[in-house]
Amino acid sequence: MAQFYDSLNDKLTAFIREQHLFFVASGAGDGRINLSPKGMDTFRVLDANRVAFMNLTGSGNETAAHLAIDGRLTIMFCSFTEKPLILRLYGHGRAVHRRDAEWDEYAPLFPESVGNRNIILMDVESVQTSCGFAVPFYEYAGERPLLTEWAKNRGADGLAKYWAEKNQVSIDGLPTRLLTD
Repeated sequence: MAQFYDSLNDKLTAFIREQHLFFVASGAGDGRINLSPKGMDTFRVLDANRVAFMNLTGSGNETAAHLAIDGRLTIMFCSFTEKPLILRLYGHGRAVHRRDAEWDEYAPLFPESVGNRNIILMDVESVQTSCGFAVPFYEYAGERPLLTEWAKNRGADGLAKYWAEKNQVSIDGLPTRLLTD
């Protein structure tokens, strides 16, 4: 049932664009493996072997820390509608921070928000599809406004303080490189 591809094709790219939710998995060394759900309008297919997502401010910054150590990244999409499908992207990624020259190249691809923390770029090395027959049906009801409202209420200065206090190291003590190199 599973099929592997060397890159994304038009059909798989169209599937990605239809999804409102994706999952990001990363890890480094002997530490915890992190699995995070992502939503909102934060994912872009750049080409057949490169994707990006805007990593919004959250309680942790695990993905950036893990990518700084070894770069391995898995992204998964799954359909909750009539046509079942699970799509996994395997590869290596890295975080682009506001201070990096590439920020100005990639940030305009995403909605502007004070909560935009870093951009994760991924070089896709392998793509896998599987049936998704056991994934239940769920109906999309809309985006939660809570994260956007929280970030707006904090403002740029408040978010910078939050990043300094909460997003500098992973839960395993790994540096995220958010504010410094």
